[in-house]
Amino acid sequence: MHIDLRNKRVIVTGASRGIGRAIARAFAAEGARVAICARTAADLEAAGADLQSRGAGDVIARAVDVTDTAGVRQFVEDIAARWGGVDVLINNAGQGRGGNLETLTPEQILEHANVLQMGHFRFVQAVVPHMRQQRWGRIVEINALAGVVPTPDGIPSVVNRAACIAMSKSLGMSLAKDNILVNTLNMGWIDTGQWDRHYREMPAGCSREEFDQMVLKVVPLGRFGKPEDVAGMALFLASDYASFISAASIDIAGGMGGQIAYYPTLKRDFYEAVKARGAVPQPEAG
Repeated sequence: MHIDLRNKRVIVTGASRGIGRAIARAFAAEGARVAICARTAADLEAAGADLQSRGAGDVIARAVDVTDTAGVRQFVEDIAARWGGVDVLINNAGQGRGGNLETLTPEQILEHANVLQMGHFRFVQAVVPHMRQQRWGRIVEINALAGVVPTPDGIPSVVNRAACIAMSKSLGMSLAKDNILVNTLNMGWIDTGQWDRHYREMPAGCSREEFDQMVLKVVPLGRFGKPEDVAGMALFLASDYASFISAASIDIAGGMGGQIAYYPTLKRDFYEAVKARGAVPQPEAG
């Protein structure tokens, strides 16, 4: 099976690193024209040059704040003017947010929603007129498994990811008549470097191997996912091979489902067990 995406006009949000960058690289390698954005310009120049070197038909890289409705619209309009339209939107921008009933304020949950839910909504609202005009479009929402299976902590991520997944399904039904297909990919443990930070939060005396074994107990496949595992599915959903798929919710989680709800307890118990051992300090990360 050969997925031909040459000269497709693709927008990837949150693409300066991690999953977004891997997806942008995958489209570039297929010869697509790729527009990327992130909140800060610092890494975008290097990311844009990287995409060009990987075979992208053309590259646009710009700092965009997804909470700025006018800025999002202008970015999309500039892309459409340069390329004559937009074919694919990968709505990746957003971040996790922890907290519970005792630690959160309502305003913090709303702030997270403005970045995540409304950030995704702003980009969809900006690209759909161009997709309707050509009667062809593909929108892939990058979400998290916590929006499918609630966990007992991390309320902002749980409720706002759930809302994003519901919005994706609703759009996937309402826009299908225009041949605009919308689907959501829900991430499990995809290793983009954040697990190094989680490991450093452990008490002294915890080895990285021991930490990984604890984390991966809830993943049936027994390993972390890679950003490239997400990129392959994004390419497929943007291709003609997925022409009868819309309003789908696909978990990229190595078989993990309800097991995710046990992870906060597993992590807390593991933390206390290591702390009780009173072992030697962790080495400095190199």
